[in-house]
Amino acid sequence: MSFKLPDLPYELNALEPYISAKTLECHFMNYHNFYLTNLNKLVQGTKFMNLDLETIIKVADGPIFNNAAQLWNHSFYFEALTPANTGSLSFSFEEVIKMNFGSVTFFKSSIIKAVDFLSGVGWIWLVLNAKGSLEIIPKNNCGNPMRIGYIPLMTCDLWEHAYYLDYLSRYDKYIEAFWNLINWNIIEKRYHDALITQTKSDKEQMS
Repeated sequence: MSFKLPDLPYELNALEPYISAKTLECHFMNYHNFYLTNLNKLVQGTKFMNLDLETIIKVADGPIFNNAAQLWNHSFYFEALTPANTGSLSFSFEEVIKMNFGSVTFFKSSIIKAVDFLSGVGWIWLVLNAKGSLEIIPKNNCGNPMRIGYIPLMTCDLWEHAYYLDYLSRYDKYIEAFWNLINWNIIEKRYHDALITQTKSDKEQMS
């Protein structure tokens, strides 16, 4: 099996002025494609050749894990961005956020705090944890919360290639830009899908 690069769900200039076409082209066409090419080479002739990406992320180590995780992480990240002012937080999902974080404002500040906590490059994740609650966790390098049994709902790329061309070292400005581009419809759908998956898993464990 050969992995393929998913289509970008919008034009390269669609996220401007928050993320430039130049940054998106470099990020998607160069870095994302780099991980894809590497992974396809690395899995040839191995036991990972016919596994899906999520399974590889859960069981692999070393370069195969790194490239599989980066490929999956980037696809997940790009999918949940949308042109500014076209994604809105629904009342029902806003209530979910409030139930877990107290307010949307505190939720946003918790993301910023997680960024400050991150040492070096990596990813900030919103996940559904094993208790059925939302949680924000930072993961260094290629880290993915599926490795510890959490279900990812949203991620923010904190590798420099995600923001440096637009914001230099001001990743705080990038986080503000990212907030304006979140596709809340996709995040909410992922949340409801995750609840179904978690409920099914719990029932299987009980049977």
